Amino acid sequence: MPASNRAASRSHPPTALRVAVLADSDTRWKWGALTARRLSQGPQLTGFLLRGRATPTARQLGEVGVRADRLSEVTCAQFLAEIEREKYDVVVLALVGGAVQAVLHGIRALWPEPAERPVLVTGYVGVVYEKLADGLLLRHGADLVLANSRYDAGRFRAVYEGVGADAGAVTETALPFLDGAEYEKAGSRAHTVVFAVQPSVPESRADRMYLLERAAGHARLHPGREVLIKLRSRPGEHTTHLEEQPYQRLAERIPGGLPPNCRLVYGNMGEVLDRTDLLVTVSSTAALESLHRGIPTAVLTDLGVREVLGNHHFLGSGCLASWDQLDAGLLPQGDPDWLADQGVTGASGAGDPFAAARERLGALLDLPVLPAVAPYYTRLTAPRYLPGILARHHLAPDGSPLPGAVRESEGESRLRRWLRSHLRDAARGAYRHGVQRVAPMIRRMGEL
Repeated sequence: MPASNRAASRSHPPTALRVAVLADSDTRWKWGALTARRLSQGPQLTGFLLRGRATPTARQLGEVGVRADRLSEVTCAQFLAEIEREKYDVVVLALVGGAVQAVLHGIRALWPEPAERPVLVTGYVGVVYEKLADGLLLRHGADLVLANSRYDAGRFRAVYEGVGADAGAVTETALPFLDGAEYEKAGSRAHTVVFAVQPSVPESRADRMYLLERAAGHARLHPGREVLIKLRSRPGEHTTHLEEQPYQRLAERIPGGLPPNCRLVYGNMGEVLDRTDLLVTVSSTAALESLHRGIPTAVLTDLGVREVLGNHHFLGSGCLASWDQLDAGLLPQGDPDWLADQGVTGASGAGDPFAAARERLGALLDLPVLPAVAPYYTRLTAPRYLPGILARHHLAPDGSPLPGAVRESEGESRLRRWLRSHLRDAARGAYRHGVQRVAPMIRRMGEL
């Protein structure tokens, strides 16, 4: 195709963009799909769920509340075959770092030279408080690496420049799900406290039991308040992180059970925040959603302020507090300068935090061809690390599918597909049972 025609074919009105979102968990699907809609008004959105331990269930997807025109479950090789066959304008990689790296190398294998290929977008679903260098370098090679704040954008560029990699892809945006009505305290409204739990923070059963008992204790101390324990998943379901000690099961161990004004709830976080007067968490991204609305928000210090908990990210926020302080009536308010730096209030620049990303995306779409994907990790820079990452996704060191990797299921009978699907679900269920039941029991026996 001549370059002039090629450029014209990529110059789409905002509503015509064909966008594919590949996600590996419920929260990353939410981030990826909402990011796609922030980058383009009314895109033709096709969703893909990367098959793995955290593949979301239908219930989890329904709770997220973000729908696609089409949604299917795929392997990495199947996704690569899809984007080679179908002409997508944009691909959003809402994945853990290793999976992003695998797809980037797979795309490089498909288009090793400058070519008509989709624009590749990736980023983080929330607070980046661990594995900063590792996660960022695994995402290097995408055309846009989205940073959720001015603070993150500076950190991201420093990492890339520190290894001599191109930092031009780093683009400041904001979390795409920061929305909702501004908090207004109504005198006739019941005071609602929400404890937003996390699957893996804290990790130990004793610490999780402590937090649950403190939430129940707060409810007993304030019988006029409703205390909601906002859960991420049901037992047996997985999210972005493993949950070995579900709060649902821990609640069964509280003597006398939870008080009447304290209960476990599911549901879309935005809808829960609509009725929240105080948000309490260890370090959940829900804190940023709450602060964006102006809701009093407490980041717990009961277990210390530690990197392993992620609450160190909130240093300077004005939100660090203990359950004792909350019991005494404290309602923490976010520090305006900290909020602006974190991209929570939109005060860090233009009113639309995605304007720069849309401008960069438009410039890339106007190019007749895009350069070959150039990740920092190659067989030259990471000869030991990279092959293992690619092999986990059934790709060879050059990014091509390994022999036996399933690319398509054409010609497969309906019965065979049904059997394969049910066997996969059974295996996934057995894995989750092992994580949540067997593994903790073995650890407890080892402590005897």
